[in-house]
Amino acid sequence: MAWLTYLIYSALWRVVRWLPEQTAYGFFNLLAKIAHRRNGKRVQRLRLNYQTIKPSLNDSEIEVLVARGLKNAMRYWCETFRISDWDFERISSTVKTVNERYLFDPVKEGRGVIVALPHAGNWDHAGAFFCSRGVKVNTVAEHLKPERLFKKFLAHRERMGMRVLDLNAGVLGELEEILHEGGLVALVADRDLSKSGINVDFFQKTARMPAGPALLAYKTGADLITAFVAYTDKGIEIFFSPPQKVNRELKQSIEIERLTQSLADQFESDISKNLDSWHMQQRIFIDESFVERS
Repeated sequence: MAWLTYLIYSALWRVVRWLPEQTAYGFFNLLAKIAHRRNGKRVQRLRLNYQTIKPSLNDSEIEVLVARGLKNAMRYWCETFRISDWDFERISSTVKTVNERYLFDPVKEGRGVIVALPHAGNWDHAGAFFCSRGVKVNTVAEHLKPERLFKKFLAHRERMGMRVLDLNAGVLGELEEILHEGGLVALVADRDLSKSGINVDFFQKTARMPAGPALLAYKTGADLITAFVAYTDKGIEIFFSPPQKVNRELKQSIEIERLTQSLADQFESDISKNLDSWHMQQRIFIDESFVERS
């Protein structure tokens, strides 16, 4: 099956870049509608996530939200396949920012910055924008199968100017070095179901999020901010939060938990304002069917 997955993604990558833009978006909108009708596991999980966040919505209102979320999820793939062909003007003109100084000031001053993001909007578009402004984006990626597809996505992001590190036992040390040198580290940070994840209160439920961003801030003293990428009609809008106040005099484990909860609070605030831009189709909340990963 690995070879089939690779062939499907590779074919889509080639065809979608060849199609006229309006046709390409129309095709992925159709895929979103088909996925909604088929109601597979990922669609069911998206629905459950929305229901957990918005328990007051009735069934028809939830389905409208699911349809919008799926459309945005498919938009992510359409634009990810096409973005390597966009020029500087296309990338920059389709991005609006709010409080971008929280990202660019620490980089200019050489003190490093950690950007924590939820699964919202198109973070590849955001990363390409940062790179177009002269900021090297360093991030990590879980090593997924098939290997050829993983390498294809790796090369795609590196062509846009990003540096993608393999998620392994030594990656934390590499990220620390980058931050000590005044670099930028961007981490998608609203999901970690492993034993090392931190339980947080999220929309009045228990969710588990990664300790990495808070741990890096504690160890390096780099600024720790969030960025929420929301879709607009013509592109994306990125909302940056002020840096978290890190108390390095507290015991590390206690401060990591506090900071991770603070990130979760900011994610909750941002997601509430742009719910359908958050197209999380995986488990995040801890419920009776939760199984912890090693």
